[in-house]
Amino acid sequence: MRRRVVVTGMGSVSPFGLGLRPLWDAVLEGRSGVGPITSFDVSEYPTRIAAEVTDWDAESLMDPKQAKRSDRYTQFAVVASNMALEDARFSITPDNADRVGVLIGSGIGGMRTWEEQFERLLERGPMKISPFFVPMMIVNMGSGMVSMITGARGPNTTVVTACATSTHALGDAAEIIRRGAADVMVAGGSESTIVRCALAGFCRAGALSRRNDDPKHACRPFDIARDGFVMGEGATVMILEELEAARARGATIYGEIAGYGMSGDAYHMTDPDPEGLGPMRAMRAALADAQVEPRDVGYINAHAPGTLAGDDIEAKAIRLLFGDHADVVPVSSTKPIHGHQLGATGATEFAVCLLAMREGLIPASLNSVNIDPECQVNVVQGEPLKADVSVSMSNSFGFGGHNAVLVGRRVEIRDRPQFSTSKIGACP
Repeated sequence: MRRRVVVTGMGSVSPFGLGLRPLWDAVLEGRSGVGPITSFDVSEYPTRIAAEVTDWDAESLMDPKQAKRSDRYTQFAVVASNMALEDARFSITPDNADRVGVLIGSGIGGMRTWEEQFERLLERGPMKISPFFVPMMIVNMGSGMVSMITGARGPNTTVVTACATSTHALGDAAEIIRRGAADVMVAGGSESTIVRCALAGFCRAGALSRRNDDPKHACRPFDIARDGFVMGEGATVMILEELEAARARGATIYGEIAGYGMSGDAYHMTDPDPEGLGPMRAMRAALADAQVEPRDVGYINAHAPGTLAGDDIEAKAIRLLFGDHADVVPVSSTKPIHGHQLGATGATEFAVCLLAMREGLIPASLNSVNIDPECQVNVVQGEPLKADVSVSMSNSFGFGGHNAVLVGRRVEIRDRPQFSTSKIGACP
C-alpha cells in the first residue's frame, strides 16, 4: 500500500487578511474582495479593478531585513508558511529537518521587483540596480526563503505552470511524500502581480473583465454575460504529512490528497483545447489515482475564471467525464471572491474544498446568475449548499495548456481530533 498524504495545517494571505478563517467567511457570505486598484495609477488602463491585498506590512510579520530583501510574492509565501506551520503545530528541528521539504510555486514570481529595478536601470543606469535584484525576482526564491527561515533541509524545489502552478505544487509535494523522499512538505503557491506591466499585458490579451463600474460583480463564472477574469493576489500554503505519522503525533487532519492528475492540451499558448479533452484527461487521471469513480465526487471547485472560452470548455470536459452525474454534482467557482490569484489560486481553491468537506457546506458561485446554456453543469447559485461531501475535486488550468487536478478525500471523523474552526490558519 502506498503512503497516504494528508493536510494538517493551512495558512493564507488574501484580500481578506491573514489566515483561512477570514477567507472562508467571505466565501460563505458571498463577499467579494474585488475593488478599484489602489496601488498605482490605472486611469489609462481598460481594466482598473482587482482583488488586492491591502495594508500589507511585511516587516511586522517577518524579519525586517529579510522582508526588505524579498519580493512581495516571497513575503506572502513566508507569512503563509509560518501560519501553516503554526496551524499544524509542527516544529522543524535539527532532528527532523532533513525529512521536511518545501515546494512553493509562483506563476510569474518577482514581477514587482523586476518592474521597479528596470525603471531604476532606465532612470539611473546599470550600477544603481540592487545587488539583490536577481535573487528577489526569481521564481524559486519563495521556496528558498521559506527553507532558509524555517530550517527545512529536505527536498526543495518549485513549480511554474501559470494558473495551474499551486495545484501542481501540492500534487508534486504529495508525490514526494508518497515515494518516501520526505515525511513532511510545506507546499502551495504565492503570487503578487498586480503591477503596471502585468495588468497591461493581460489587458492587451483581452483576458480581463472591464466592469470597472461594478467590481463586486465583475467576475461571473459560467454566466452568459461573463467578459473575463479579475486579477487577484495572495498565497495559500499547506503542511502535508504522511497519514500515520500525523495520527501518531495527534495532528488535526483537514483531509487527504487522495488523487492527482495532470495533462497537456498540446493546442495553443493561451486558448484551451476546444474539445475539452485536456482537462478531461487530467480529471480522469486524478480520479484513477484516488481510485474513485466520477459518481463518488460530491463537489467540484471549478477553475472557471469567468472567461468566455475557459468556462465553456471546462463545463464540456466535466460533461465528457461525468456523463449524467454532471447534472447532479455541485460545481462552483470561488474566484469572484478572492480573484484569480494565478499561481496561488489552485492551493486556495483546494483549501476551500477541504473546508467544504469538513463543514458540510458547498460555496455558491457568486455572480453566476444566468447560466450560459453552453455550460451544462450543476452550478451552485445563491446560497451555500448543505451537503455531506466525502470526495471533492479542484481543477486548475493554465496558459500553455497545463492542466492539474486534485481529488480531496475527507478523513473519517474518528481520525480527526475535534477543534475550533476559529483556529483555521491563525496568524502566529
